[in-house]
Amino acid sequence: MNDRPYATAHLSELDSVPVTESLVWRPVRRRFGIEAFGVNAYTAANAGDEIVEDHTEETYLHQELYFVVQGHAKFTVGGEEVDAPAGTFVFIRDPATRRHAVATEPGSTVLAMGGRPGEPFQESAWEYSLAANAHVKARDYERALEVMNEGLDRHPDNGSLLYNTACFEAAAGRRDDALAHLRRAFEVDPRTRGWAETDSDLDSIRDDPEFPGRPEA
Repeated sequence: MNDRPYATAHLSELDSVPVTESLVWRPVRRRFGIEAFGVNAYTAANAGDEIVEDHTEETYLHQELYFVVQGHAKFTVGGEEVDAPAGTFVFIRDPATRRHAVATEPGSTVLAMGGRPGEPFQESAWEYSLAANAHVKARDYERALEVMNEGLDRHPDNGSLLYNTACFEAAAGRRDDALAHLRRAFEVDPRTRGWAETDSDLDSIRDDPEFPGRPEA
């Protein structure tokens, strides 16, 4: 066991988790086990590729700080364009402000940090789904479900986590577990019912009499 009071890693040593065909998530917080604040990095393969998704932070009420580690990005913050070469910080104080960024050079990397003012930090549930999905793509369902169960331990009533866990369990052949998690997802987050209607990840259990939403279920 390493008992040093610090840890280091080069950007190239971090896990590279594909988000899209041209965007990679580098899970900084998970690598170091950071509990005090959220921090992750994103690398875009090509100029013109999205590097920060178009979003607000109204759900989590986070303030966010972005730092362009390498390359060059163009941010749009509250409708205003911000040129951001390597070394640039972009701080967004108001969670309701819409933000988006695209890379203007290949291989650009942006570090994103955030947290809710005045409250203890809790990591976002989506981190677990994204980390687990990398194992699913490698067909390592057991490892993927280990990650998802870790997330459910901390976010037991998160509908998206419950739903994605059900999808991964269906792929792994864990029919009963998948049905139970899907049922719970429907209970806590009505949006998941719509997701399930056409999601091929659930096709292997869709004919089960216990599938939630069936007349006999």
